[in-house]
Amino acid sequence: MNRKTWRDRDLAVLWHPCTQMQEHLDGAPLITIRRGQGVWLEDYEGRRYLDAVSSWWTNLFGHAEPRIAAAIASQAQQLEQVILAGFSHVPAIELAEQLLALAPSGLSKVFFADNGSAAVEVALKMSYHAHLNRGDTQRTRFIALQNSYHGETLGALAVTDIPLYRRTYAPLMMQPGFVPSPDAWLAEPGESAEDRAERAAQALAEVLQRQGEQTAALIIEPLVQCAAGMRMHSPLYLRRARELCDRHGVHLIADEIAVGFGRTGSLFACEQAGISPDLMCVSKGITGGFLPLAATLATEAIYQAFLSDRRDRAFLHSHSYTGNPLACAAALASLQIFRDQDVLGANRQRAAALARAAAPMAELPKVGEVRQRGMIVAFELVADRANKTPLPTVGRYGQQIYRAGLERGVLLRPLGDVIYWMPPYCISEDEIGHLGKVTQDALRVAFSA
Repeated sequence: MNRKTWRDRDLAVLWHPCTQMQEHLDGAPLITIRRGQGVWLEDYEGRRYLDAVSSWWTNLFGHAEPRIAAAIASQAQQLEQVILAGFSHVPAIELAEQLLALAPSGLSKVFFADNGSAAVEVALKMSYHAHLNRGDTQRTRFIALQNSYHGETLGALAVTDIPLYRRTYAPLMMQPGFVPSPDAWLAEPGESAEDRAERAAQALAEVLQRQGEQTAALIIEPLVQCAAGMRMHSPLYLRRARELCDRHGVHLIADEIAVGFGRTGSLFACEQAGISPDLMCVSKGITGGFLPLAATLATEAIYQAFLSDRRDRAFLHSHSYTGNPLACAAALASLQIFRDQDVLGANRQRAAALARAAAPMAELPKVGEVRQRGMIVAFELVADRANKTPLPTVGRYGQQIYRAGLERGVLLRPLGDVIYWMPPYCISEDEIGHLGKVTQDALRVAFSA
């Protein structure tokens, strides 16, 4: 069946996520993928696309990774699903044990969910409810960073500060406080990333001085604000945030949904600051990109706050597929790959190759910055490099680059006018070279039109 037929059938029945469907009705590319292998996706016409975004940042070890596929198939022959209230199963127990062994110190309990937004909802409710159970009824506020993104359910969206996502639903949401981001791109002339982080930490200190007693938690994407355009900050900010939260009795929530499992160069981004959060959310890469799963890891102190003879003090939050055995089996297989191979060490070599491939882009006049943290590389596009002047929105350069990439066999999905690479960990040096060449060609096409 040809692409047009699949396209027509799709548009007749499907509503795609994060998409203005009118664009597809007007002819924007809509590609039906037949299969995946390694870093490659293949459509029904045999065209291949290098998945430079790991299928929305989920895929760690490549499409159709045989070890994870085999683990799911084996588990499916034994137990596909069981209620996790009053029952348990071995994959959930073993996965919780392994996550806690790998996570920053001090986290002692795992609460499973099925997507990143749900993990954030769990963390927010858990923080507020733990304070409440201790008799602290004033802590009803949350603080997040400017330009933060934490998901699209109402609680997670409330602590998101990207207007494109938040604006429409603002009347439905609680109103948190947003503090200046430590984003190094926002540094003043002559200011280092550390200087910027210190200045942002001082702003946080001032807010907590005024509102600390009313604040339940501060939520942060450690090191990289992904949906904001892969904006990166110094680990110094995380250390300062940890100190300030401790001083004011505020929980620190680390949203490691996108940056966890090796994306930033360490297994978890918090490690690079040497801090432990009170609550940590993980998802996306936890199953290697095979099945939906998320987890919120909590300290023993938070867990103990819910133990009581009273049912209303329990954490009454549930999802039908909480701790699904198939997803847990996939996650266990993914963690086994980390044990069997020096994934982080190999990623350091891949990160160096990505840096070499990205270097030529820094010479292009519309590239204001090339930045990298581990296996994440981003290119900030600007109208004027010296003044960091944004591109005019009428140009829709990101969309042009996306289309040019597809025409050349690479899936680039820009975040506004930020182009980024976040490929699976199996990408080869030759494939990285190809990615660099196509990205460079796509940028030249967009800016020569």
